[in-house]
Amino acid sequence: MSGRRHDNRGTAPYARSLRVNQVLRQVLAEELERLADADERLRLVTVTEVDTSSDLRHATVYLSSLTDESTEALAERRTQLQRVLGRQVRMKRTPLLQFAVDPAVVAGGRVEDVLRRIRRQEAEPGGTDDADGPPP
Repeated sequence: MSGRRHDNRGTAPYARSLRVNQVLRQVLAEELERLADADERLRLVTVTEVDTSSDLRHATVYLSSLTDESTEALAERRTQLQRVLGRQVRMKRTPLLQFAVDPAVVAGGRVEDVLRRIRRQEAEPGGTDDADGPPP
């Protein structure tokens, strides 16, 4: 395996970039967990991935869910989170953080919806009688 990412999200083809992304994800997740104790709006926010630009000036933080309230809270705390990164992670530059919903989580939710719809159709009278599901 070449170490390249298999999705089209970002530009982190090198092992160093992947390690930086992992460290940033871990630090941000721990800090958001700590902040959630003081700010209810951040309770259900989970960091799924961080993707840094090749020059490390920008980082997109992918979250499992993002409500309007949590977006507002993250905007208020962005500089504080960047400051924490600057203190805990030794880097030439501290990246400017942007927050986005993880597209993989959104796609997973769509798949679950489709599967629920199929199960409901099979359970309805007149639905298919095949309890084993579709063939492999």
